[in-house]
Amino acid sequence: MHVHLGPSVARGTRATLIGILISTVLAAVKILGGIFGQSYALIADGVESLLDIFGSSIVWGSLRYSARPPDLKHPYGHGKAEPLGAMVIAAALIVTSIAIGVESIREIQAPHGLPAPYTLVILVGVVITKEILFRFLVNTGRDINSRVVETDAWHHRSDALTSLAAFIGISIALWKGPDYAAADDYAALFACGIIFFNGLRLLRGSIDDVMDAAPPADVDTAIREVAMTVPGVLGTHHLRARRSGMGYLVDLDIIVDSNISVRQGHDIAHDAKAKLLESHLGILNVLVHVEPNGEKR
Repeated sequence: MHVHLGPSVARGTRATLIGILISTVLAAVKILGGIFGQSYALIADGVESLLDIFGSSIVWGSLRYSARPPDLKHPYGHGKAEPLGAMVIAAALIVTSIAIGVESIREIQAPHGLPAPYTLVILVGVVITKEILFRFLVNTGRDINSRVVETDAWHHRSDALTSLAAFIGISIALWKGPDYAAADDYAALFACGIIFFNGLRLLRGSIDDVMDAAPPADVDTAIREVAMTVPGVLGTHHLRARRSGMGYLVDLDIIVDSNISVRQGHDIAHDAKAKLLESHLGILNVLVHVEPNGEKR
């Protein structure tokens, strides 16, 4: 089945592929650097980068699937694939934070040697690269209104945090000596707390989308303002909107003059729908119901 990718979806998939490529390179560098530099923290960080590749692959797949047009089985389209993908990645963040935290506690209890100093150079490069990638993806996600791309961005931020924790810990260990070899493990525990918190926050937002939670109040206001610019629309009420992928599905009642014909009311509703679909609000479809002015509601 051919999937036509709109500009927003195409932009999201391109950004995701860039993230996959960068994560692949960084994972290889960190794992090899950890093996030859005798740094367990760097090896574990490399494994976490492999999860970034897994997460970004889910993002890429969910974006493409959500772009499929409506069909008989899915008359409202496939937009829910986008927040479902975000849920998987958010859950992976939570599981990763717990796994790294448990392993950090084990490493604290088990004595280990000092890593090679050059592992710090690798970690500096990783933190800078991942932070740049995070900012690129989070801005892309917000620009195209994509929950899953924004969630993927935070996955990369979590990688930057674990790398930063490893850098701080290794630096302290090399500075203070073998007695402080577990410093990177304590730093990793702190980073895990941040990752866990962000995972929960992103998971809650994704669940809201799947459960058709109402959009922010400013979106509601903007929809009403656009509808009111249509000649013949005297008012609006009973507005309901829900996210579907990168856009919104909207149900809206408009109030018209009770003395006009059915044809005129129909034309006003048609104009209101066209106006909303052409707006900057990312509305995918609108169901407009016409009510005569003065009717008791």
